Amino acid sequence: MVVPAKMECGRLAPTPTGFLHIGHAATFSVAHRRARERGSRLVLRIEDLDPQRCKNEFAQAAIEDLQWLGLDWDGGPVFQSARRELYLAAWKKLRDGGWLYPSTVSRREIPSLAPHGEEPVFPIELRGETREAAGFENPEGVNWRFRVPDGETVSFTDGNFGAVRKTALVDFGDFVVWNRDGVPAYELAVVVDDAAMGVTEVVRGADLLTSTARQILVHRALGSAPPAWFHCPLAVDAQGRRLAKRTAGLSIRELRAAGKSPRDVLEMAASAAAHSSLA
Repeated sequence: MVVPAKMECGRLAPTPTGFLHIGHAATFSVAHRRARERGSRLVLRIEDLDPQRCKNEFAQAAIEDLQWLGLDWDGGPVFQSARRELYLAAWKKLRDGGWLYPSTVSRREIPSLAPHGEEPVFPIELRGETREAAGFENPEGVNWRFRVPDGETVSFTDGNFGAVRKTALVDFGDFVVWNRDGVPAYELAVVVDDAAMGVTEVVRGADLLTSTARQILVHRALGSAPPAWFHCPLAVDAQGRRLAKRTAGLSIRELRAAGKSPRDVLEMAASAAAHSSLA
């Protein structure tokens, strides 16, 4: 019997902390095009883990804006806020595998303690012991950090940027996988979901290249296969300033209200990405 090859799968994964802008349109349109050109499935995942910042109105607006742009999908929307048990099971597996330790050091303390390279690297002198995890039945009340393999270089080939190398304790340090307020962190949740949903390619912004190295380590610890990666240049305005959800006048909602068509917005998105490439 011939076993059919596993169907490829991409994803659209907005975080509903504000309205989508043309930078999102640029990245999501690339994800959509790459999936459709290859005959891949495409799933919509709403990454609404943070109950303080994520709002249902933004989630619904993101769904509507993507539909308006013509960026359709085959599965979802799936809401991360409804998948806590999956993340908890992964936390337990990492705890039992000796990858995690509880940490009382807050994120706000780190920049003043160890500014380094692209981002603050968690000071090794503040690192806890993974054996301390044994006394915890649940992750509540403290931050949980993934202990990175000291000095290991994580290498991967990005579909856009080519060969990428990130070294533990140089480019990144021990990172949070579960927050003290009871919310699973991005680095854990996306790995669990990408594996569970069969995602074979992740398309996202270039600001997450270092996150990719961290997530490869989490995939390895959980025994799942990492997807392929394609990181897009960050969209900027004509002055070279990075676009953000607070950028006035460039949200898809505002552009729609101003009478722009989906084609207009996608052309603006492509132009913003081109500015970034030339910057």
